[in-house]
Order: sequence, then C-alpha cells, then structure tokens
Amino acid sequence: MTAQMLSGVRVVDLTTVVFGPYATQTLADLGADVIKVEQPGGDMYRYAGKAAVTPGMGPAQMNLNRGKRSIVLDLKSADDAATMRELISFADIFIHNVRSDAIARLGFAPEAARALNPGLIYIHCVGFGSGGPYEDLQAYDDVIQAATGTTSLAGRVDGDGGARYLPSLLADKVAGLLGAQAALAAYVHKLRTGQGQFVEVPMFEGFAQFMLVEHFGGLVFDPPNAPVCYSRQIDPDRQPFPTKDGFVSIVPYTLPSLPIAFAVLGDRAFIERSEFANPMLIAANMGLLYRRIAELTPARTSAEWVELFAAARIPCMAARDIGDILEDPHLQAAGFFRRRTHPTEGGYFDLRPPVQYSAYQPAEPRPAPLVNEHGADVRVELERLKAARDAQ
Repeated sequence: MTAQMLSGVRVVDLTTVVFGPYATQTLADLGADVIKVEQPGGDMYRYAGKAAVTPGMGPAQMNLNRGKRSIVLDLKSADDAATMRELISFADIFIHNVRSDAIARLGFAPEAARALNPGLIYIHCVGFGSGGPYEDLQAYDDVIQAATGTTSLAGRVDGDGGARYLPSLLADKVAGLLGAQAALAAYVHKLRTGQGQFVEVPMFEGFAQFMLVEHFGGLVFDPPNAPVCYSRQIDPDRQPFPTKDGFVSIVPYTLPSLPIAFAVLGDRAFIERSEFANPMLIAANMGLLYRRIAELTPARTSAEWVELFAAARIPCMAARDIGDILEDPHLQAAGFFRRRTHPTEGGYFDLRPPVQYSAYQPAEPRPAPLVNEHGADVRVELERLKAARDAQ
C-alpha cells in the first residue's frame, strides 16, 4: 500500500475559518504537504470553542487543521511577502479565501501568482461566483443559508412561515468538499496536460446546487408543473417517531417494505387501505402514513423497535442526542474516533477519514499545529529549494 496518496503535492493554504480549511484538511488527510499560512495571531477560527491548554487550539482546530504545517506571514511586510512568493513558486496548489481586491493589493492575484509559477493550480474560495451582482460581497454560512432559501425550510415544515438556520455550518462544509474536489480534478488535469489553471469555488452556487437536488421540485420544468420543494422532506409529520423511552427513525421507503413494516408495527391492515394502493397514492398520503406510525411506536422502547426492524430488514435507528455519538458501537468498531495525545494539548479524539481505499492506508496524521509551529522549518526548506533551483 502507498504511504501517502498525495505524497509530494505541496499546497499553500491561505484560507481561514471552515470553508477553505475543510478543503485543505481533506488534501492533508490524503497525504499532501499543506502549509497553512496564517496572519499574526493565527486563523480566527482557532479560537472557536474552549481550548484545553493553549489559546488558539480550540476543538474545531484540533481536527480541521490536522496534518498541516503552520507558518505566520504578515503579507503587508515586504520580507514576508517575498517568502510567500517563494512558497507559491514551489507549490502545486495555492488556495485562499481572500477577497479579489484585497489579494490583488497584496500582490497575489491569479496573474501575479501564476507568473511566479506557470504550472500553479490557483484556487479561489469565494462567497459568490464572479459575473453576478453579488460577486464582491462577503459571505458566511448563515448568509449563504439565507440566500439559498435554506432558512425557509423549517418554516415550511412548521407552517409558520418563519426563517431559521440549520444548526450546522453546512454551507461551509459542502463548499469545502467542492474545493477539495476541484483541487484534485485540476491536479489530475495538470498531470495529463502539464497545465495549471485558475479555479473559482463559490459557496453560494455550490450550496444552491446541493440544496436544489431535491428541492428544485416542479420548478425544474418550464413552465413549472408543481410547487418548489420535495414534499416528503417538508411534510410536518416527517419527524422521528416517539417511543416508550425516546424516539426512532423508521424508513419503510420502498413499496414492498411497507406491508412488512406495518406487520412489525402490528397494523398490517392499515397499509392495505385504498389510500396506499399505488406509489403515487402513497406519495400523496405520506402524512397519513407518518401519523399512524407515530401512534403505534410508543408501545415499545427504541431498542426494541431497532431490533425488530433490523430483523425485518427495514431501516430503523434510535434518534440519539449528538452528545452520545462517541458511544456509538458501529463507529467504535470502525475505529472512527481515534484517541490521540497532542504534544501540547494532551489527550483528544480525532475523526478517521470516512472514505476507505483498498490500495491506500493513510499515514498517521501530524497533530494540528500551534500558530507558526513550523515557520522556521518551512523557511529552511525554502532556502534549500531555492539553492537547488539556482544550481540548475
């Protein structure tokens, strides 16, 4: 097995918060040498959550920046800007989330960076893509959830017309995955052609595409033939079902599974009613189906339902509190939570990359760096690389 799938790929990472760092975390997990360039004081997201020992080593930082090396550069300083130019000249990928006008003032616009390194893959993580009226606006996850209409979905479910954020940095993380995908695609293209390129990864367009996979609904057609949204997803009765001691998720999603599921629930006659005679009628009467399940599930505990539905091969899981996930037996058996000891922060858990490869075993990740932890090492490396280049 290869030790590192992206061994030898050098990434200069000038991103902050979650969008860009999540993209580069994915590359680091695959073995790329990710050099995290931080402003004095470090990435502001280092301070999200309570650190165990060192300020700037918050819980998100411990996983989001694992495998990376940190160097602090003040790009308004002539000396540090020169160091950044050298870093870019030896990089395969340069990725940042600085606004276009600001990165140009610093001297690292796409044309300037690729003049230093014609084969460079230059990735710009932006809130809104170029060419539209929003292109110069700043964006955070909340803003993108609002702009894509995602905040309206809870109000549609509850029927109150309200607007609420999903309680997750979902737009940031989806865009981060797109950034990693874009970097890998551009790198494959470079291997085939020898050409670098400029790549723009917009959070707004990326998250809009993600959300509209199902919620475009009848607007797909011109003229529309049905309302927006996937009706099953916004059905107010689509909720975890109450049990004797909690809640469960039960999904008898296919037509053959419905009579089996209702036999387990103890009311097979219900699904034999005329309202469920064919798939179109079932889709139209999902609320009725959900309400009947909710009337039946309080008869047993969550564990009992999980066992019964597993035996019937119907998807069913207990609806747990997110704080209980560390105890999940499947994730424990799969080695998903790995206990580590950080050189300065002590014991902590990191999260195993979820994708498994038959021909690749990831190396042990470098622990998340302190601010500027590798600054001296990176500078020494640059001098060695410059000497080798000058000797050619």
